[in-house]
Order: sequence, then C-alpha cells, then structure tokens
Amino acid sequence: MSSPDRAVRGRRSPESGVGDLEPRTGPVMTWAASSLTGQRFCRFGLSLADQGFSVGAMFLVNVVLARTQSKQDYGAFVLSYSIFTFVSGLHNAAVLEPYTIYGAGRYRERFPAYLQLMLRGNLAFGVALSSMLFLACAFLRWSHPAVPLRALLGLALTVGIILTGSFLRRSYYVQQKPGKAAMASLTFFATVAFSVWVVARIHRLDGFSVFPILGIGWMVAGAGWFRQLLRNPAQGRLLDAVPQFWREHWTYARWVLATSFVFQFMHQGYYWLVAGFLSVKEVGDLKAMYLLIAPVEQVTIASSFLVLPVLTGRYAARNFEGFLSLWKLYALCLVGITLLFALAIRLVGARAMHVLYAGKFDGLAPLLFLLALVPLLTALGASFSDAIRAAERPRLVFYAYVGSAIATFGGGIPLVIHWGLRGAVYGMSFSAAVYSCLLALAFWLWVPRQPGRPWLEGYRRGDSFASAERG
Repeated sequence: MSSPDRAVRGRRSPESGVGDLEPRTGPVMTWAASSLTGQRFCRFGLSLADQGFSVGAMFLVNVVLARTQSKQDYGAFVLSYSIFTFVSGLHNAAVLEPYTIYGAGRYRERFPAYLQLMLRGNLAFGVALSSMLFLACAFLRWSHPAVPLRALLGLALTVGIILTGSFLRRSYYVQQKPGKAAMASLTFFATVAFSVWVVARIHRLDGFSVFPILGIGWMVAGAGWFRQLLRNPAQGRLLDAVPQFWREHWTYARWVLATSFVFQFMHQGYYWLVAGFLSVKEVGDLKAMYLLIAPVEQVTIASSFLVLPVLTGRYAARNFEGFLSLWKLYALCLVGITLLFALAIRLVGARAMHVLYAGKFDGLAPLLFLLALVPLLTALGASFSDAIRAAERPRLVFYAYVGSAIATFGGGIPLVIHWGLRGAVYGMSFSAAVYSCLLALAFWLWVPRQPGRPWLEGYRRGDSFASAERG
C-alpha cells in the first residue's frame, strides 16, 4: 500500500453502507472527500445502468407490441401485464422490502444466514403465486371460456423465476454491490433482446411468449449467482439464533403488504378506470404515453435501491444527523432530475413519440407534458417514503397510499368521465400530489431526528428510541 493510501486509511463508518472514509490526517481530507464523492457517483451510475437494463427489456417488449399489434390488442396486453405488476407488488411487500430493511439493518452482521433463509422464503412465495395463477386460469376457463388466457398462463408458468430475478438484484444492493446488479441486468437485457428478435422474426411474439422470454433472461443472468450460493453455504441457521424472526418479519411486512394493494389505485388503477369508462383502445394510448415517461421513474427507483440501505444503516446506528443530511441531498436530487426531465419532454417529447411509434400515436403528443408532471409530483414523496421505511414505520406509507386511493376514486373517476383520457392524466397528477403531501406530513410528525426525540407528543412521554413503536 502506498503512503497516501496509508495516510487516508480510516475506519468504515458502521452505519454507512457506502463505505464512508474517516481520514486521520487533515491534509488529505479534501482528497478523501473527492474520492468518496466519485465512489458515490459511480455507484449511482451503476444503479442507474442496472435499472435501465432490467426495465429496458420490458420497454423493448412494449414498443415491439405497440408497433406490431392493433391498439385494441395492445390495450388488452397492458391490462394483463397489470396483473403481473400487482403480483410483483405483493412479492415486494412480503419478501423484498423487509429483506432490504433488515438485511441492511439489524441482520447485517449475520447476512449470509439471513440471505439463505430469505431465498427459501422467496422460492416458497413464487411457488404459491404460480399455483394460485394456475387455479385462476382453470377457473376462468371453466366459467368464462371466451376470455383469452394465454398471457395469464404464460405468467403462471414463469412468475417464480421472474420474481427471483428481482430478489437477485436486491441482494446485490443490500450488500452494496450495484456493479454486480448492473452486470446481471445487462445479461438479462441481452438475452431478452435476442429472444424477442428471434420470436418476432417467426411471428410468435404475443402476450404468452413475453413471460417465458423474461423467465429465460433471468435464468441466464442468475446462473452464476446460484452456483456461488451452492459452493458457499452459510454457517449456522438464523432461526436458531433468532427464533422470533418470522414474527418480526411479519410485523414489518404486513403494512407493506397492505400498501401493495392500495398502491394499485394510484397508478395501475387508472388503466382499469380508462378501460371501464372509456375503452381498451385508450388503455393502449395511456400506456404508450407512459412508456416515454417511465425512464425518469427508473432513475427514481435506481436511486432508492442505492439510498434505502444506507438510510436504513444510518438510522439503525442512530446517526440521525447523517440520516437527515443524506435524505435532504436525496430529495433535492430527485426533484431536480424529474423537473429537468419534464422540461425535456416539453421540448422533444412529440418528436420522440413520432420516432418511437412510427407516427401511430402522434395525436397524443399534447398530453405528454402533463403526464411528465406525475413523476415530478411523486419525487419528493418517494424520498419521504424511503426515509419512513428506513425508520421501520411502513404503516405511515400505507396511510399515504390509502389517501391516494381515495383521491383516485373521489377525483379520478369524475375526471375520466368528464374529460376522457385527458382526465385520466389530470387524475394521476392529483393522486400523486395527495400521496406526496401525506408522506411529507408523516415524515415531519413521526420520524425522530435524534434518539428519543420524535416530534409527535405521544413519543415524548418517556419513550426512548429503542422502545418507540416500529410498526
């Protein structure tokens, strides 16, 4: 090791998942800070690449289907894919989010054993979902023979594999290895892109074939990871050391699970409102527009994957000053990025839509900028949500989604009925604004800034941080 390296070598801050350096000497402090900033930008770039590749595969499938199928058929596919969105929300609630919070927080010292226990839980959850979807296919075939079931059958066959791909990526983030997550997603994207090209060339790309293609992509991407797990089994069983593990897991997961149900009304619910009050064709129109907005949402998600474990670590270590400073920077970045994106859509959105869809959806261009305001309205709320979840208070996020769902029904339905597709865009903005406002209120009232000092009066009556309610 060179002398400059020895001079700046310090200890890693225990609460930080990004390896914060604490330099021992003054002259190299600027260099260390610069190095740390570079590391963080590198991690963010890798996280963004990971999210881009993983979601880009589905973006590619959507574009190919939107260009080659009728608007009616594409709208039907969008509705079938919303079922997968709902299922993946359940998986996130029951498995991924508790895994992220506890893996980066209270079980970070026992992570190998925790990983293998949660992987078994993930596989069991996938099998259960697949079985329920097969039963749903059988029931619909018996009760409504005319309903097309090919897409649902494809989802039932591969849902466990696709969700395990999400578990793979999240494992890398919990361990602060976004580079490996990006490499796995790149492998997934390349496999899916090649498979889509082959299947489209033989004219077999439809709602059924999409899901096996995604499953094959994650099988290829995760092969090396599974081999490594088999070669390096964890020493000891977590349940022997923490017999109350599943009870703690459920205490957290129950609120996230409830949230996953009401979340659908904030975003996916508008597709069903448009289908019910307008037509399936206009569902395709709304999805085609939102595909152009989706990239900035992936930036937000990529940022969350990277920041949430660090926020969790700082909060668990009672580093409230570091927790709050990181949240402020995170919120500022999200708002800035989404604002710049909305302005870019204003300038070049119509041209991008024309090129992407070969002029098929040009009439929707005037609504694009209005739709681009939705991620801007949710950006600040997303930062509040991550901070609240890091503090292990998921029920507050649930309440915010309930408020958004009420806004969808109370305001979204009249807007869709009165203004049609434009009303759906107005309604999505309204629901997003309600969501962010409620999360801001919850954050400032309930999340402590220092041990034993939350703002809400009920927590001031002798409760310490350790005894504060976590549910």
